[in-house]
Amino acid sequence: MEYWSHGVLETMKRAFNVVKITAQSISGGMGLFVIISFMVCSMFAGTVASHDPYVQDAGAQSVSPNREHFLGTDDLGRDLFSRVVHGSRISLKIGVISVSIAILIGVPVGLVSGYFGGWIDMFVMRIIDVLMAFPGILLAIIIMAVLGPSLTNMMIAVGIVNIPQYARQVRASVLDIKELDFVLASRAVGATDVRILLKTIFPNTISPVLVLATLGIGTAILDAAGLSFLGLGGQPAMPEWGNMLRSAREHLRSSPWIPLAPGLAISLTVIGFNLFGDALRDVLDPKGRRRE
Repeated sequence: MEYWSHGVLETMKRAFNVVKITAQSISGGMGLFVIISFMVCSMFAGTVASHDPYVQDAGAQSVSPNREHFLGTDDLGRDLFSRVVHGSRISLKIGVISVSIAILIGVPVGLVSGYFGGWIDMFVMRIIDVLMAFPGILLAIIIMAVLGPSLTNMMIAVGIVNIPQYARQVRASVLDIKELDFVLASRAVGATDVRILLKTIFPNTISPVLVLATLGIGTAILDAAGLSFLGLGGQPAMPEWGNMLRSAREHLRSSPWIPLAPGLAISLTVIGFNLFGDALRDVLDPKGRRRE
């Protein structure tokens, strides 16, 4: 337990230093600024938002952007800026929880498959191949059809869809690491397989998983918005960006600011996570940066 606590603290310190170095690059700094901005909006949505996102105003339907309504209002008179701000809380939660589900399942699967090999590796990888045979959005729709449309089920579906990429990434890392001298030395002194996996191999697979997770949050938000656009997300009145786009599709020509607000929020969030993830990859993989 003491070793585990010490390892967690060291990992947190290392992660902080990596984030600090990443933010010093132009693209990494821009991406981190966008991410932090949306995180602040999500945490203090009640303070940042100027109106109640659910309150309808019959006298302010489809009002263009002005001083009172920064991004305008929708066809029901709801303030778009307030709905986008409150929607950031929902969308970021979807992204983080979906990626967490994928990591919690994909990483152990990749560790076991890559380390033990043989029939275990063959069996696990065939399941992963079956999951990857379906387009991501189609597999998510199938899962949602089985579980039913809801915000929780949508996070589960997006998480399951992303399991294969984490499992394959960790498996590839384990296949390279398990033949290195320090792993062979641990095995020679009598370390158990569990100890070798958790103490020796797993810490060396964190870097690629961290980069993949940073990029994956943006992808998960985009996938969730797509499912909500198809009507498989939360309730229609919920200020979730995909829901907002779905209800605004009929006003694309007459009131373009209605779909522009959630569309811009989704684009900025995905771009922010991609910029930060690319910069993080460059910091954690200097060899790849030199090759480029």
